[in-house]
Amino acid sequence: MNNAIARKAKKGGTIFLLMLGLAGCASIIHGTHQDVGITSEPAGASVTIDNLQSGITPVFAKLTRKNNHIVRIELPGYQPLDLTVTHSVSGWIWGNVAIGGLIGLAVDAISGGMYKLSPEQLSATLSASPTHASISRTDDGIYLFVVMKPQSNWEKVAQLQVR
Repeated sequence: MNNAIARKAKKGGTIFLLMLGLAGCASIIHGTHQDVGITSEPAGASVTIDNLQSGITPVFAKLTRKNNHIVRIELPGYQPLDLTVTHSVSGWIWGNVAIGGLIGLAVDAISGGMYKLSPEQLSATLSASPTHASISRTDDGIYLFVVMKPQSNWEKVAQLQVR
């Protein structure tokens, strides 16, 4: 009699573990992290995600699906740019409704598997800093300084006009 009870308990435990394993449908299908591609123009900018250094553009960042992320792109001589990657509910959540039920929904909510991040690709065009001067040499040896906003202590000696 004890042998029959042990077999039923073992069978019930196996079914329970199988159901628990299938419970987090979205976590199983697409995981709890997502790769986000980050590029910049010009390339070679420093990328910081959630205040942690993450590489130099172009770069792929493996981000948790569970949270929103702040991406900062910086390059000397250019204005830094802050972008946000947001999470929203993924369509894979319907797998829990069909198969996993409340346990699957709970597993995916806790692990972050029920979310997707967007945008999946970030592309930043960096603007020159207002106080940055770029230098260009012409064929006749004249240097041309282009400044978006001069510093207050500079002395104005001439101004070009476009015709």
